[in-house]
Amino acid sequence: MKPFQRILQTLGLRRPTPTGRSRAPASASSSPALNASLQETLSRLQTSFGQSSDIVVRQWGGSGDMSGRLSLIYIEGMVNPKLLSNLTKALSEAEPRLADRSIASESVEETIQSVLPAGHLHRIETDAQLYSAILEGSAAVLVDGVPGGIAAAVPGGERRGVEEPTSQTVVRGPKEGFTEELAINLSLLRRKLRTPGLRFERRKIGRYTQTSVVIAYIDGLLDPQILEEIRTRLDAIDTDSILESGYIEEFIQDRTWSPFPTIMNTERPDTAAAALLEGLAAILVDGTPFVLLAPVTFFKFFQASEDYYQRYDISSLLRVIRLFSFFVGMLLPSLYIAVTTFHQEMLPTTLLVSLAAQREGTPLPALIEAFLMEITFEVIREAGVRMPRAIGPAISIVGALVLGQAAVQAGLVSGAMVIVVSFTAIANFVIPALNMAASIRLIRFLLMLLAGTFGLFGILIGTIPILTHVVTLRSFGVPYFTPLAPLEWNNLKDLFLRVPWRLMKSRPEAFYQQNEWRQGQGGNSGSHPGGGAG
Repeated sequence: MKPFQRILQTLGLRRPTPTGRSRAPASASSSPALNASLQETLSRLQTSFGQSSDIVVRQWGGSGDMSGRLSLIYIEGMVNPKLLSNLTKALSEAEPRLADRSIASESVEETIQSVLPAGHLHRIETDAQLYSAILEGSAAVLVDGVPGGIAAAVPGGERRGVEEPTSQTVVRGPKEGFTEELAINLSLLRRKLRTPGLRFERRKIGRYTQTSVVIAYIDGLLDPQILEEIRTRLDAIDTDSILESGYIEEFIQDRTWSPFPTIMNTERPDTAAAALLEGLAAILVDGTPFVLLAPVTFFKFFQASEDYYQRYDISSLLRVIRLFSFFVGMLLPSLYIAVTTFHQEMLPTTLLVSLAAQREGTPLPALIEAFLMEITFEVIREAGVRMPRAIGPAISIVGALVLGQAAVQAGLVSGAMVIVVSFTAIANFVIPALNMAASIRLIRFLLMLLAGTFGLFGILIGTIPILTHVVTLRSFGVPYFTPLAPLEWNNLKDLFLRVPWRLMKSRPEAFYQQNEWRQGQGGNSGSHPGGGAG
């Protein structure tokens, strides 16, 4: 690789191609084949896992740790005890038949498959497949003299059940949320979308974690070019570990240095199902309840799943409030700084006299005052998140009230500044998507600095590049500011306002639609007719 290209790739400005040299572990096809000798296979297993105490090996037809005709291998704590007990009982009963060494290998495997009570069985041919099977919660059955084995899926262990989402709550709507178990998450989507068009594509990412990542989409609704782009970006990931979907999000996002997110995340199955029905793809990662949705547009981050469960008039009002809160959270402190510092003539006389009286004893400029209050609030917010749940909210509320009142009485800040910062923080919480709210917090500090330096002209200097950046941004090839730029009239009915359901007959034009109509017009019966953007 050329030095300049290597520098760009290091800085994240150039995405590595999947055809480049990869340091991923050897595939199953290049792994050594299972030895016909059961003792040799078990010896390799113990060596690879370093004699780990949680590797359980049960044997029949012999004595000792490494002898026997029939062996059952699993990892303690990763299998279901009840299913494992049924499996062990079935093997014990079948052991006399399997102990006959005159039976051919094919007959032995057929016998094993016929007696095992597990629902999902697959053949094991290499050491890598054996290790992968037991690490995923399966039990491996090996027979001495047979160059292969059978893996029975008996996953279990302690897991968190399906509960109400904690980060995306609703007053009206489903109360179930995704969990850390990938199989449960896939079943939740299947229950929402009972169509054979729902597709799941699985792959392993992470040299050490070997994390299962699944692309979910509805055949005929997702643009094939977008699907191929998602596959390419996922296959290009070469890293040690994937512990959460945030790893995937950073690896496959369009712009590394953009403050605006180009991928949504959700904890709600209904939101994910609605996105799939609009032609989006969902990326599910094993071990996390947060599912990624792509491609998305800027206005998707201001739409909540509850918008489609309430009346259209209430939903439209709430959506307008969210957009208003977006501008308040981004511009209010900088506008206050600019007007009080450079443009006092814009204020009514009564208000100007009141603000001047409040700031008479304040020793700090408005810019420093605003920065002090904003940083203080960010510290209190972070402390409330990191503190134990029992005392976190109390510390946040009491800390904000006490510090704000004390700062005003001490003359460090004015009462008006406390009101501005408090209302800005409350407006920031109105935005449904936390990653978009975090972006606003970053932009707010930049605009405050420009407002304290150049006044309203500074705010204009900052907002023009931001708007230009948003308009030119793309999410997997889809313009980020759709349907305003480019303008798509048909999509405006579900933008700032939401029209009644009977008028939203077609799906959004921003995404490729082989089946355009979701109501009437001879829509494809293979896809679910409902669903809105969550």
